Amino acid sequence: MTTTTTGSRALTAPAVRAVALEKSYGDGDAAVRPLRGLSIDFDAGRFTAVMGPSGSGKSTLMHVLAGLDAPDAGQAFIGRREITGLPEKQLTRIRRDHIGFIFQAYNLVPSMTAEENILLPGRLGGARADRGLFREITGRLGLSARLGHRPFELSGGQQQRVAVARALVSRPDVIFADEPTGNLDQATGAEVLGLLRAAVDEYDQTVIMVTHDVQAASLADRAVLLADGALAGDLQAPDAGRLAAAMLEVTR
Repeated sequence: MTTTTTGSRALTAPAVRAVALEKSYGDGDAAVRPLRGLSIDFDAGRFTAVMGPSGSGKSTLMHVLAGLDAPDAGQAFIGRREITGLPEKQLTRIRRDHIGFIFQAYNLVPSMTAEENILLPGRLGGARADRGLFREITGRLGLSARLGHRPFELSGGQQQRVAVARALVSRPDVIFADEPTGNLDQATGAEVLGLLRAAVDEYDQTVIMVTHDVQAASLADRAVLLADGALAGDLQAPDAGRLAAAMLEVTR
């Protein structure tokens, strides 16, 4: 990450930035506008939760910021690099080299083992895996004995843990997590959240997580609330009680 220095303070570009993002689907009375001129910065090396009622634009924002969807207007940046309008080949390279994804749909390759799925993004980019980090992450996720199994031989929770390991093991700058604990039991969900927290605290990565769970969001450094495609709240060091009250206010 590029920095400049003013006095004794280093000024660092946001890890992810949205500027006046607009997005709509459909036409006429059936049109939906999940993003309405939304601008927001996500600081590097922090864990941010994104919350809001259904239809507030959370997942659309995530997809646009990760380069998986294009906005109708506005700009999205990864670090200092604007990704809106880039050719697909350049977008693919940025996603492969700088971004990790954890979504409710596991997106595992059925014919590959768990280990092969975890290592796939790095191999596509020609990078050599850090085997020590691989063993640490798969061990913490309880996958060590399941690495030779294919997705159909794994439970839903195990498949999600493979998807989490895949996102973490290449040490991306930014990890986007869309409801990463939605299909998990409480214990496994806690393990996944603990690893996301460790990605920030131990590996200096940036995590942006969409969630409806105030307990999960309370582990973040910051929680932003969306409503009708716009920013509706911004809480630093959130706790579950404050988040629940803020969500109640937003949904009224």
